[in-house]
Amino acid sequence: NILLAVDGSAYTKKMLAYLATHEDLLGAGHSYTVLTVQSPLPTRARAALGKEVVDSYHAEEADKIMAPVAKFLGRHGVEAKRMYKVGPVGETIAKVADTGKFDLLVIGAKGRGMLKDLLIGSVATRVAELSKVTVVLVK
Repeated sequence: NILLAVDGSAYTKKMLAYLATHEDLLGAGHSYTVLTVQSPLPTRARAALGKEVVDSYHAEEADKIMAPVAKFLGRHGVEAKRMYKVGPVGETIAKVADTGKFDLLVIGAKGRGMLKDLLIGSVATRVAELSKVTVVLVK
């Protein structure tokens, strides 16, 4: 049971390319869930726009990110569940991985280097820190 954390960036594309070259990770023998997490809109914006508009915005943005990933997986004979969440990105990905009974979490990483990550932080580093699930960081 593999969780693919995606954000639509070039790092997501690198992660998918990595999967395509590793048959042990990409194949019909696994089940897949594609997850994207969005940061919440500021409180005042949410209040001004209303719940329905905000929910619709998040759903549309999630679909824009996950549709190309689902298409890529489909070309490799893989059907994946889709899931999106709104919240602190690194923490939310780790929580979904831990509570969703996943065996593996695959995420693209910027590859900026350890020192910069210690000073600045990154979503991938945060996920690896927090998750109890094995994390594959693809640079």
